[in-house]
Amino acid sequence: MAKALNNLPDKPGVYLFKDNRGEIIYVGKAGSLKRRVKSYFARAGDRKTEALVSEAIDLEIRETPSVLEALILEAELIKRLKPKYNIRDKDDKSFIYVGITREDFPKPILVRGHELQAMNSKFQVSFGPFTSAGALREALKILRGIFPWSECKPNQNKPCFYYGIKKCPGVCVGKISKKDYQKNISGLKLFFRGKKTQIIKNLEREMKEASKDREFERAAEFRNRIYALNHIHDISLIKKDDFMNCRAPEALQHKAMGRIEGYDISNISQKLATGSMVVFRDGAPEKKEYKKFRIKNTKSGDVPMLREVLTRRFKNNWPSPDIILIDGGEAQVGVAEKVLKANKLNIPVIGIAKGISRKNDRFVFDYNDQELKRITKIFENLFKQVRDEAHRFAIGYHRSLRKIKRPL
Repeated sequence: MAKALNNLPDKPGVYLFKDNRGEIIYVGKAGSLKRRVKSYFARAGDRKTEALVSEAIDLEIRETPSVLEALILEAELIKRLKPKYNIRDKDDKSFIYVGITREDFPKPILVRGHELQAMNSKFQVSFGPFTSAGALREALKILRGIFPWSECKPNQNKPCFYYGIKKCPGVCVGKISKKDYQKNISGLKLFFRGKKTQIIKNLEREMKEASKDREFERAAEFRNRIYALNHIHDISLIKKDDFMNCRAPEALQHKAMGRIEGYDISNISQKLATGSMVVFRDGAPEKKEYKKFRIKNTKSGDVPMLREVLTRRFKNNWPSPDIILIDGGEAQVGVAEKVLKANKLNIPVIGIAKGISRKNDRFVFDYNDQELKRITKIFENLFKQVRDEAHRFAIGYHRSLRKIKRPL
């Protein structure tokens, strides 16, 4: 083991821990095999991690060209090998799968393990299990740029949002045939099967045929896809990988990788004040669950406006957050805690104050809560990301209202 640890590459890939019988007991992925594997032996972890480290006596690594491919290889190995430390103490809810739907224009959707069997008839094929829904969502965002698919209604005569950014091939406006669309989905399925080399060969063949037929624009599309496959930009997955494997105890990871709701107030010139609620799950934005609040009853002041937003939020039967993140200091955290108490809710509240210079972020929370203190330290960058997103969303809504009110 010592020799293996000293020769780890600073590259993405998959690592496999083995016990004294040579059986694989754990499979993990990494953006940097060197940093990730060494982190297991650098400091104490939770009981499960300590048990794994004590039992592992050998190590195998498999390098991949990208973190995206490491994510897919990890899922394939977990499915095939069923290592005990990957499946121990986990039920179907802990894993996520990708299902390719049975439709004229199929699309990938995410489904939890306990739902997979019930929905199996809706899928032509499924891939998994994946350990992180957030990382998988990021992976699909990357792959949609290479293999565009549609989520819109066919021939709706109005281009959807994703068509404008080249992530829908034009099903909405009749720009692609079923045959060509199926080629995109076939490429996506091959990628999830680890067949990138075959995909590139197929694309090279189609590029040559298009060039031969003097369809140069089409040939350029194939060339661009080949380039994208050979130069996968997966920085978002590397960040996600860091969040999900920070060696935090599982209870802390559960909260920070659960549902975080971030709140901010936009109150420029005391006019058209707005509030925002953004949602992160598994360390990634859940934009479909964002909410906008037009301040109705409060005349001025960020703190009473935040009280109004939170009061209105908890009148709705929305999923309960694991953590509430506030853009603000002691006053904002205090009013949030009062609203929660009034609703008989026990949810951790973390504020981020900008400090006197407005440059030095300062975290505000119940400093007597040691678990919350650890969460804040370990997931500092994630919480700042939530804060920034809440601020961006609130400002955007405020500006849109100002444009509507602006006289012609």
